[in-house]
Amino acid sequence: MTMLRGAAAAVARRCGLRAGSGGGKVAARRCCSAARRREWVPPVGRDSGIMAYNSRSRTKEPLVLAKDRVATWYSCGPTVYDHAHLGHACSYVRFDIIRRIMTKFFGIEVIMVMGITDIDDKIIKRANEMNMSPVALARIYEEDFKQDMAALKVLPPTAYMRVTENIPQIISFIETVIANGQAYATSQGNVYFDVKSWGKRYGVLTTISPDTPDEAVNTDKRHGKDFALWKAAKPQELSWTSPWGKGRPGWHIECSTISSAVFGKQLDIHTGGIDLAFPHHENEIAQCEVYHQCEQWGNYFLHSGHLHVKGSQEKMSKSLKNYVTVKDFLKKFSSDQFRMYCLRSRYSSAVEFSDESMDDAKNLLQAISSFIKDANAYIKGQLICDPVREDILWERLASTKVTVKASFADDFDTSRAVAAIMDLIHHGNRQLKAVTKDTGSPRSSVVYGSIISYIEGFFNALGMSFEERQVAVKGDSSAVLSNVIDELVQFRTKVRHYALALPEAAETALVEGDAGAKGSKREEKEKRQQLMGERRPLLEACDSLRENLAAFGIHIKKVCCGGCPDLAFAYPRSPAN
Repeated sequence: MTMLRGAAAAVARRCGLRAGSGGGKVAARRCCSAARRREWVPPVGRDSGIMAYNSRSRTKEPLVLAKDRVATWYSCGPTVYDHAHLGHACSYVRFDIIRRIMTKFFGIEVIMVMGITDIDDKIIKRANEMNMSPVALARIYEEDFKQDMAALKVLPPTAYMRVTENIPQIISFIETVIANGQAYATSQGNVYFDVKSWGKRYGVLTTISPDTPDEAVNTDKRHGKDFALWKAAKPQELSWTSPWGKGRPGWHIECSTISSAVFGKQLDIHTGGIDLAFPHHENEIAQCEVYHQCEQWGNYFLHSGHLHVKGSQEKMSKSLKNYVTVKDFLKKFSSDQFRMYCLRSRYSSAVEFSDESMDDAKNLLQAISSFIKDANAYIKGQLICDPVREDILWERLASTKVTVKASFADDFDTSRAVAAIMDLIHHGNRQLKAVTKDTGSPRSSVVYGSIISYIEGFFNALGMSFEERQVAVKGDSSAVLSNVIDELVQFRTKVRHYALALPEAAETALVEGDAGAKGSKREEKEKRQQLMGERRPLLEACDSLRENLAAFGIHIKKVCCGGCPDLAFAYPRSPAN
């Protein structure tokens, strides 16, 4: 009863009514009668603990799953006729992050199916241009797509399903839609969905009304808004036999059939880019609700925002020829850098792509890696610091965990969660200040170990790591660069220790110069001062090298721990440091 009252209140709000106002119930009933199917009905099931923005209701709603801790999820897959570009990647990576959040942070098992459109006008056109069969072309680019997703560390769906392997099911689906009175076949062998016959039930995701005047069309459709379920074959075109003659499926019917074949009439989540909301997802809903004769198919529709090229309001797309392929992108940046770029904004928002925005994401990754290296050095005793306020750090760690979980529960707000992690790193860094002398105070290794474990676990859960290859400025040469830097820093450390005439260095020099020399501590001190004076140019050269490397983003941190080499970080330091 409480759920019903809540739904009625929601209807009243969307109709511009105040709850409890006189005549509100009657007006709400009229509103529901006028546009009955445009209202979203909260599903029956178990609350996941997540609030998600639902394109069906145009507001945040509790994510209620039909089966406890199990989510059924259909994802629109690619039309495989060319290489995937960064606009595609942005959507798939964002939804991969959401899938990982649901699994790792909320304990939800996700059953995901992705449809692969492997027959389409674009595929046929490209295959003709390349003088090969559409099936062969589609297989090549399907595998190419899967390789790109693996390179971006996008988890594969539970099952990929190709359109060409579901033709009998698609034909059967169309026959049912015709039998239910919402589709018609033409004399030319085409089959169309009759949008006008569906009336007010059409327009769930949009404000499109079937009653608005049609534009003039020169086809065999009854109405301009009708869309193809089956397309009659053209000469020399790949086709299948059907009750309406040889042909192939329309685009929208493919996803409706595949998702229904796996999940039936109960689907928790449907995802895709915002450009798919209309007409693709709108038409999917209409087809499925006719086929299943159900009141609501697809409880939650989640849409990712466009990826724009810097300085343009246009989305990245092949038709506009303003795209960067995934393969070309990964020659310059790593998958973790792109994932951090995606984490910095809400999945539903439009984002601008540029080298500057990628540099921002890269610097964040580098700051995180820098902190982890510093903290590990502290735990190992290689970085000596003043006593640490453990109580403050334990409190910060606990509050960060709460903030992260709350952020993810609020429509998967990754930007807020990452900000909480960076704030934790800021407070951890504030207490990792190297001192020149070891006071003998105990190290607070446990709290820093816990912070490192949580931060690494957070990013690992979201599909990231902190390997050199992922964090370093350059991609393929990063491992070699890292080794070269390590060797250079170790050499500089030895030279610097020699220039400072440190005990082990001075001792070696005395043995080499005068094996029998024995003197008092005073004489040794005087000797060290004399050596330091003689070797001062070496010390100045070491300092000069340190400053010059900093200009190239390679920062050397002094370590006060006997003969331990200094630490080098091959990236810009974070302001939090």
